[in-house]
Amino acid sequence: MNCNVLIVDDSPILRRAIRKVVTLAGIPPERIHEAGNGREALDLLVNVWIDLVLLDLNMPVMDGEEFARLARADPVLRDVAIVVVSTEVNHDRLRRMREMGIRETLRKPFEPEDLCRIVGSITGVRV
Repeated sequence: MNCNVLIVDDSPILRRAIRKVVTLAGIPPERIHEAGNGREALDLLVNVWIDLVLLDLNMPVMDGEEFARLARADPVLRDVAIVVVSTEVNHDRLRRMREMGIRETLRKPFEPEDLCRIVGSITGVRV
């Protein structure tokens, strides 16, 4: 199965760590894309089909909540699977994300096995 994953996080170090785990989950490195904020992610989505977005919420330029709101309003992007990977603890904000159809929330720091499980369950890729 050819799945494309987009990692959206303003921290290059965290993007690299998430990329490593996503690769361990069975996604080929050439199918993993990165963006440093929601605006970069939306710009990338114009040209690249993405099956799963791993989304931080707290970023400059455009945060994850605004990205998700705009993606859900776009007929082409509304069904893209989004998983929040964030340090966010605000229950109201996390509730709003669930109401937008976010598939799962994974709190940083996370166990690599948990992220592998989530990636596998959404993409159908098995190691």
